Amino acid sequence: MTSKKSTKIDISHPDEANCTIVGVLEQVEPDQPSHGRKIALILHGTMGHKDYLFQKRLALRLPIDSFRFDFRGNHESGGKWKQGGFAEDVQDLVAVVAYLRNEYGYEVDMVVGHSRGSVVGMHWLCTSEEGKRVSTFVNASGRYRMHRIYDGTEKWKDEFDSKGYHEWKVTVARKPVIQRIYPEDLEEFSRWDSSIVWDWFPSSIDVLTIHGLADKTVPPFDAIIYARAFGQRNPGTHNLHLIEEADHNFTGCQDEVASCILEWLETRKHGRPRRVMYAGLLAVGFDNLRRSHRVVSLLSCGSCYFFKLSMTCNCPPPPRTRIFRKCSSWVVDALPPTS
Repeated sequence: MTSKKSTKIDISHPDEANCTIVGVLEQVEPDQPSHGRKIALILHGTMGHKDYLFQKRLALRLPIDSFRFDFRGNHESGGKWKQGGFAEDVQDLVAVVAYLRNEYGYEVDMVVGHSRGSVVGMHWLCTSEEGKRVSTFVNASGRYRMHRIYDGTEKWKDEFDSKGYHEWKVTVARKPVIQRIYPEDLEEFSRWDSSIVWDWFPSSIDVLTIHGLADKTVPPFDAIIYARAFGQRNPGTHNLHLIEEADHNFTGCQDEVASCILEWLETRKHGRPRRVMYAGLLAVGFDNLRRSHRVVSLLSCGSCYFFKLSMTCNCPPPPRTRIFRKCSSWVVDALPPTS
């Protein structure tokens, strides 16, 4: 049996002078031709890198080839980082897709994004022809309400007034990094149009949204908004997975996130789940969910509009009535479905 192969690749950026995008190609069968083969793209978040959180762990466990890379200005890639540079990130993604297509003959079949990487991935899927041919997308900790980037930035006012920017000190790949955030960066960030998913996200793509209920960076309600947007397309194309104790970066839960994605992919082999997320109805309080299950997979039936806490539970669905009750297996929303 041929073992997997990891190859580090440098991609000269076609739209940015003196900028090289650095990534890692994981090949399941490196001795076989890559032309026409499916590949997954794994996209990191703000001030992250290609190997942090669950990204590398997932790449090593995926049943298909994958490519993960550092966006410009991050870790090993060249160029300048900008807090509001979503458009530049999309350019990076376009450059990567073109390289994998032209040099290897790959066809992108899956996109996995965390936080900012998820927002970038959604935009590419909505606006590119190749994005329309992708079959699966994983939205982990993705932000929808972009204006909430201003939350907590009041404390930067003195720096903005005195220096014109805020110095953001973080650790990336065990190295200290300092980046500057300007007021115009926050404005550019807040103006990014995440609502594009309502009208332009391909209806054929199956989506898994994963979010931590302890996320203090992107409120969990953003996952509900995305779930509603994705769930209003075709029945059976969206699942929502909430992890109670997980923060924005899924600290201590990273293997769990990778396992959740793999289990979801395995389920798809047998067809879309019979019970799927219907996001128009999530009046169920998170406190109720927390008291019941640590990890919650919320799914609903398009005909009964109920929420199931366990994919393995065989309890019969509750009646289609205006009720609200909670037991060990079911949480039923009292609201009618949206049209």
